[in-house]
Amino acid sequence: MSTEFQTPRVEQVQIDELPCWRIHTAHGEALIAQQGAQLLSYQPHEQQPLVWLSESAEYKHGQSVRGGVPVCWPWFGNISMNPVEVRGMVEGESGPAHGLVRGVDWELEDIADELGELTVHFRLNAPHGLPGWPHAAEVSLAMRFGEHLKLELTTHNHGDKPLAISQALHTYFAVSDSREVTVDGLQGARYIETLENWEERQQHGVVRFTGETDRIYLGLDKPLVIHDPQWQRAIHIQASHSRSAVVWNPWIDKSARLSQFPDDAWQRMLCIETARVWDDVLNIAPGRSETMSVEIWSEGLDA
Repeated sequence: MSTEFQTPRVEQVQIDELPCWRIHTAHGEALIAQQGAQLLSYQPHEQQPLVWLSESAEYKHGQSVRGGVPVCWPWFGNISMNPVEVRGMVEGESGPAHGLVRGVDWELEDIADELGELTVHFRLNAPHGLPGWPHAAEVSLAMRFGEHLKLELTTHNHGDKPLAISQALHTYFAVSDSREVTVDGLQGARYIETLENWEERQQHGVVRFTGETDRIYLGLDKPLVIHDPQWQRAIHIQASHSRSAVVWNPWIDKSARLSQFPDDAWQRMLCIETARVWDDVLNIAPGRSETMSVEIWSEGLDA
């Protein structure tokens, strides 16, 4: 490998309204936004991108960038569809989709070379809670760039009452063609079919994408693999302290309605979101911390 990438390089850049960092390591190149502590893209050297970023992405204050890995916290999706204990944490009956932290600036604590891995640490401290969510807490995110990409989301409960939250690392994966890939590891799992009255069903066989897909998979206990025959690679997704995942692709009609999303972008991405949702809600005792993480890497398909 060229020595150009042996020594990590960090470059601070401004993209429209958002402060960002470009990270170059021996293993790949990443783009990170301070807003939302959002990993925007990641591409291993001499490979196709691993983490997808929309070609129509907009870099505006208060608006999550389409693509990358948005952090959904302290609830996931529509607050009204969350379990009662999560809704009970919120003042009022509504709130923005996917929580309160995607559109605010986090504090960059550190960028360090740790045992050959470049690690980026962000935190968001909320000693008095967040708008509509009055609980003393802190959330932190560590991104580790080594042979594998590792993301670790930690919640610290600084209050005197238990916290109930739902959350997700909303990862957009780059694929050659969503119609040609499969997702292995979900066979036999039960899932919530959100597009058909939130019915509970069971997965039979590998997941294939033949239309709009929005499912919450539950009771997971093994790694997931995206098989991409055109790009001759398998993306491995190893979650820890998470037994739920959301699988999403907007397909044709919804893509036309999404912001920052080309009409045909559904072909080039799919989301597998490492999560704590539905009956996998995260409960944190006073004074305690809980971490959810995911490790992602790609390998060539067997010949």
